[in-house]
Amino acid sequence: MSGLNTEWALAELDKFIQQTVLTNNSRSGGGMTVITHTSSTAAPDAEVTKQAQIVEKILDRVLPQWRTEIELKKSNRWTRHREAAIRAREELLRREEVGANLGDDAPEISASSLHSWIWSGAASLWQSGHYRSSVEDAVKKVNAETQNKVGRRDLSETKLFQEAFTDKPAEPRKARLRRMTPDASDTYKSVQRGAMALAEGVFAGIGNPLSHEAGQELDEQMALEYLAALSVLARWVDESSVEHAGD
Repeated sequence: MSGLNTEWALAELDKFIQQTVLTNNSRSGGGMTVITHTSSTAAPDAEVTKQAQIVEKILDRVLPQWRTEIELKKSNRWTRHREAAIRAREELLRREEVGANLGDDAPEISASSLHSWIWSGAASLWQSGHYRSSVEDAVKKVNAETQNKVGRRDLSETKLFQEAFTDKPAEPRKARLRRMTPDASDTYKSVQRGAMALAEGVFAGIGNPLSHEAGQELDEQMALEYLAALSVLARWVDESSVEHAGD
């Protein structure tokens, strides 16, 4: 997992697992036994809460669906977190072993390593399993950030990118995005046309269908591939220079 400090993550998970060792609250005294179905953690709840703030971020990286896939038991509010932490710890420790034995050592795409415009807009919805909404928000984010970069609110989506990446010179109130220094080369024309074509594909093939197919949830893998395409477009916009009239 790109960028993840495994040693640090394991230490934080171990600390949380130790803090959340559960003890049944049933007790005996005075010749009576009081049976209860609740449990207490080894560490005070306030300490567990502090550690959970960090552990949740690790779990979101290692087990993105932990909030929806792991049951929360009624005995204690930390049961889901504890089980997820135990699973995440094992995933980190044995990832290479599992990959080698299952014969699957292909490279992986981590959603959190996508361009910040994409993941910042999609993260919370993605983690709750709302893949379609995650992609829709990412589409809106790329559009909004591009509008901001060229200073245009009169255009959006395909038309915005056609105007931004055209190889025509900038005009008053019509700034352009340049992926490389403008010249007469075929390479310059190609990268400008490529950015424009990708944007057209994103809005026609991803954005528009999503807006017209309300209620149909996306498959997780398909949604991740859509985010990857949006990430490429976001990176191209972000790394482009802005050309204003008279530059």
